[in-house]
Amino acid sequence: MRKIAFLWAFFISAQSFGQGASDWHLEKMPVDLETDYALSALPLRLRNDATVYLLDPRKGYYVGRQGSNGYIAFVSRTEWEWADFRQDFAVAISYDAEGARAVFPVYADVAAMRATGKFQPGQIKDSVESRLRNGVYQAFAKPGISYMLAPVVRLYPGGPDVKEPITISMPHYMLYAPYLLNENTRYKEGTDGFIYGNPDNAVLGDGKGPYNYIIIPATKAEKDIIVADGEDLIKRLAAYKDYFKLAPASDGGDHHH
Repeated sequence: MRKIAFLWAFFISAQSFGQGASDWHLEKMPVDLETDYALSALPLRLRNDATVYLLDPRKGYYVGRQGSNGYIAFVSRTEWEWADFRQDFAVAISYDAEGARAVFPVYADVAAMRATGKFQPGQIKDSVESRLRNGVYQAFAKPGISYMLAPVVRLYPGGPDVKEPITISMPHYMLYAPYLLNENTRYKEGTDGFIYGNPDNAVLGDGKGPYNYIIIPATKAEKDIIVADGEDLIKRLAAYKDYFKLAPASDGGDHHH
């Protein structure tokens, strides 16, 4: 079986696959669908008071709904570390106040740069790496959590040699662990938890990253409830774009065992 950490290599290493500036433009998702998909990343108890960021493909993220509990939710459409412009990459993500402070500015700047149509994917990657080296972007400064509990995600399943994203159901929790490595924890590949980040980390070196996480997959019981509660959303997403369609009995399969 492929190890769970391999799934999360879609954040690992980056290379340009030849996309040019002409590939920059994304289609605007229907507001209601994008809002509901973004909020699906959060537990039910946090959704009503969370801030939702929506994507204007011509400008970048904007506040679609202002919240009050410190949590934010949005749909990521561009993976800068892969230096890749895709039309079919879509992942619902949420962050608490610390994640909103530390890492959301990266997502916002990447979306804004892509929205101008003036940058190639490799140029955006270089810009983000420069800002990380120069301290423009800051690591998590205290413990916190990112919920990724959406019933379906569209993401890269493997390392940088895998160029096509897949659609799976893999709700999970991400605990902030800046600069932490697997060998420094009790978590190892193939267990119920693991460190997710950039082990090669060309930005900061030594296999350490400012945005590393400890990943905790939802239990089967939790996942069954999430998928059942999200049945209507799954259907709406699949009706919107074919790439959101889950394969029969899709649960991540060998990608998360």
